[in-house]
Amino acid sequence: MSAQPEHGTVQNLSQHDCWEAMRAADVGRLGVIIDGHPEIFPVNFVVDHGTVVFRSAEGSKVDGALSGQPLAFEADGVDDGRAWSVLVKGYAEWPHDVDDAISVVALPLFPWQAGEKNRFVRVVPTEITGRRFPVQTR
Repeated sequence: MSAQPEHGTVQNLSQHDCWEAMRAADVGRLGVIIDGHPEIFPVNFVVDHGTVVFRSAEGSKVDGALSGQPLAFEADGVDDGRAWSVLVKGYAEWPHDVDDAISVVALPLFPWQAGEKNRFVRVVPTEITGRRFPVQTR
């Protein structure tokens, strides 16, 4: 990642650093609108060519993501005593052609929960922002 700022300051991350941080995360949170109300779902995911891909079963999570409404995806973590948080705003789409469908199926993306999880959803960003900040210790 970029050069570290002073330990006590908040650092706004570049897009490159946002993607690098996201690649280190195991789980993120998908925020969608369902029936006019916000819902948040934890999902495991992978970063793929400047997008976020998750895998799920049919249901409200997939329906909300693919509703055509804007969505948010957030991941965070802590490393070297500094926390980071990345927010992706955008929209979701199915794999757009046969080559893309084959590509997403080959991603190292394995469901944590049992059951058929045959729906791959790609979050396409319109905006990505992130920051790194010191973890408060008493």
